Amino acid sequence: MALFPAIIDDPKHSLVVFQSSIAQTSLPIIRNILTTQNSSRKSLLFSLQYPASFFLGGLEYENLEIHDLLDHVPGYDASPDIQGDILARISAAFQTPLPLNVVIDSVDILLLDIGSLSKTYLFLREVLALVEEHLGSRLILHVTHPSELTPLLVQTTFSSSLAHIIAHPAALLKHIATEYLTPPPPASPEVKFWGVFLPLSVRTHEAERLVFGNTGEGSGDSEEIVIEVLVRCSGKKRAVQRALEGWSINSGVSCELTALEGVRSLWVRQTVFETPAVDPTQNLSFNLNLTSSQQESRAQVPLPYAHEGRPQGVAQNKNGAIFYDPDSADDIDDDDPDEDLDI
Repeated sequence: MALFPAIIDDPKHSLVVFQSSIAQTSLPIIRNILTTQNSSRKSLLFSLQYPASFFLGGLEYENLEIHDLLDHVPGYDASPDIQGDILARISAAFQTPLPLNVVIDSVDILLLDIGSLSKTYLFLREVLALVEEHLGSRLILHVTHPSELTPLLVQTTFSSSLAHIIAHPAALLKHIATEYLTPPPPASPEVKFWGVFLPLSVRTHEAERLVFGNTGEGSGDSEEIVIEVLVRCSGKKRAVQRALEGWSINSGVSCELTALEGVRSLWVRQTVFETPAVDPTQNLSFNLNLTSSQQESRAQVPLPYAHEGRPQGVAQNKNGAIFYDPDSADDIDDDDPDEDLDI
């Protein structure tokens, strides 16, 4: 069962963290969440890194409220209390009975604006507490790896339940399948694949080299995203699930990893074509083949080892026999060989 569609359709997780990197962005998925019309839900976007036009594409959407904070520059803005401003607008949005998607893009810029890691962490914890007071609402945070906040946001001390969505380029899976002979499941065991994939995925320079290197495409895939989904549930049965799934940017829907065009070749069995045997006697200036008469004459030639020590024409004994010539030191009488032992 796919994990990501359940996260989008049934927001039981009050915290969703989308993680991008230089090699691959997860913003198209956030854009799809914001622009998908849902009469039973309202979205609230705090834009700190990208303008509203990046998410909307010049269109207007109902039940979507955007607060552009791009012009907020610490030390130059007339209203430096960005924390109080965000909390006030979230509280005002909760005056409606609809549950909210509170989206902050991005928390890394928010950290730069606040200027303190601890203050930013406490502020986000306050925002999450405000969101959790309203049933069905969720806080969606966008981070860019590497980030100082990511290790803190995914801890159970911040939130007992979590949906962590990490975007990866398809080139990373191709690299693992080629260099480490470990394609994604079901082509290889899950334990083996995750043992190779997880250490490599956290090394951002590996993915950047594959994408921006000499043989790379120069940017992340513009049509498909490989997403790593990590879901942590709270309650009596606490469990952590991890899976690799796909996202089609053009259609705006999630899909199975095997359905992505960029990695479909990893599951295609390579057909082995057998090359017909080549006759080494072809195209020679002389003939190495035997005629039928020459083959008959060769078959009549007696083999020396078949009648060695016996004249030809004498019938051979077909029953096997062993002939042994005793040595002078051999004791082959019927006496007891152990009679000299005092037993």
